Amino acid sequence: MRAKTFTESGRRAQIVTAAIEVIAEAGYAKASFSRIAKHAGLSSTGMISYHFAGKDDLLAACVAEIEQVAGAFMNPRVDAAVGHVAQLRAFVEANVALVGEHPAAVRALIDLVKNAGSRSESVDGRLALFEEHFRTGQAAGAFGAFDARTAALALTSGLDAVVATATADVPEPAELTRIGRELADLYVRATAPVPEGEKP
Repeated sequence: MRAKTFTESGRRAQIVTAAIEVIAEAGYAKASFSRIAKHAGLSSTGMISYHFAGKDDLLAACVAEIEQVAGAFMNPRVDAAVGHVAQLRAFVEANVALVGEHPAAVRALIDLVKNAGSRSESVDGRLALFEEHFRTGQAAGAFGAFDARTAALALTSGLDAVVATATADVPEPAELTRIGRELADLYVRATAPVPEGEKP
């Protein structure tokens, strides 16, 4: 297979960025090659077809790019947190903060997963990740007694709802910080161990 030149890689990245922005603004259904090409400043859709086998190939590249952007923003924050509770808080707060830093990327990913049936490894894997996080946290005494899978479902679905609402009309950074903190507080309280002597 011939290696891509620097120019070709740059053009491919330009197309992916344009596609993400078009999907974020107009939605997946209206993200035609012609619209993406115009947004990217390309003279025709042929350049898109040269770099991508079809729309599904382009959408997969969009999802991969968004996951990379989200990971670069969130992972350092989560990795810096020490302990199960702190990591839970860091993930929730970072996920909400991501809306303010990369609103188009978040909006596009939500639309792609919901309407295009696109698969996102980070989105698909969160349920199992949090279920395991809750189980290991329970074993360490950081979390209380509850069904880990149910808690993981509640966390991911609730977080998605808050993020989707914030993405529709992005609040100011201070408001996003408040929302992230309050949502994290809610999950931390809900998963905390019951103090000795108190009934669950």
